[in-house]
Amino acid sequence: MKYRARTYYTEKQKSLMWDRWQKGDSLHQIASLFDRHHSSVQRIFAETGGIRPAQRSRSRLALSQAEREEISREIAAQSSMRTIAGLLGRSPSTISREIKRNGGYEHYRAVQAEQYAWKRAKRPKRCKLVNNKQLSQIVAKKLRRQWSPQQIAGWLKTAYPDDEGYQVSHETIYRTLFIQARGALKKELQQCLRSKRVMRRSKHASLKNKGLGKIVNAVSISKRPPSIEDRAIPGHWEGDLIQGTYNTFIVTLVERHSRYVMLAKVTNKNTATVIAALIKQSKKLPKELYKSLTWDRGSELSAHQDFTVEQTFRFTFVLQVALGNAVQMKIQIVY
Repeated sequence: MKYRARTYYTEKQKSLMWDRWQKGDSLHQIASLFDRHHSSVQRIFAETGGIRPAQRSRSRLALSQAEREEISREIAAQSSMRTIAGLLGRSPSTISREIKRNGGYEHYRAVQAEQYAWKRAKRPKRCKLVNNKQLSQIVAKKLRRQWSPQQIAGWLKTAYPDDEGYQVSHETIYRTLFIQARGALKKELQQCLRSKRVMRRSKHASLKNKGLGKIVNAVSISKRPPSIEDRAIPGHWEGDLIQGTYNTFIVTLVERHSRYVMLAKVTNKNTATVIAALIKQSKKLPKELYKSLTWDRGSELSAHQDFTVEQTFRFTFVLQVALGNAVQMKIQIVY
């Protein structure tokens, strides 16, 4: 079995991922931009618990890369520290410290000095829950009792009104749970959250208004003609959308009487794409062989009325919900 080589994403690509993540796109949608599986981009978000890292910036007082390159050129020309400081408009002590901490006159290199400067600048502030172990234990105990972080933060303010060392915001609790690198709260405490989430999701990541479970003009399946149930008359179909690896999709249509199968490859699972494929398939056989279609209640058929309008004959559209291996509930839409 062949495996695809691991992809190392650039900072620009990661920035695009975070932009789409904050807009509410799913892992599958983001991975499709790079023609990869969702697990390839999941590790990017999992490192920080779905919370976008703060963009690093250089202090206006710090030496820039251009200044370090100028220092390197002046060292090669055997200029003194005061001469270099005068050219850059810096204090001689600033130039002296810069050269000494990066190898001295003989080994100073601008590129290495720039890399070391960014590395030394990483001084993350320790989380309050890391510094105060007793506070961390109190928060963990409340989480195990199914308290929400908002409730815990409010209770701490009431219980310790005069001690800010025992007060912590709900945002700090969430971040400590999602960013395990902080090391204050154990990972299993994530399951104590009411949402059961292991990563933060955007407030825009919602299934509302996407057609899920909203079937217009629904009629009970009990009103469906018996001829459909006993497979005696041809023309009644069952359909489904199959999703494969690397975001590939195939529409399947099976005629209940003859078990005749038709397949149609689609580029995505958007309802417009799936409906267009169904309309195309319906024109390949005589109209008499299309009397009804049974489909599950996926969002890919939320625009099923467009399919019905396209047909000039009477069409019965049946939607069913499958729970496990057995069909527990069925809904029929008749036109």
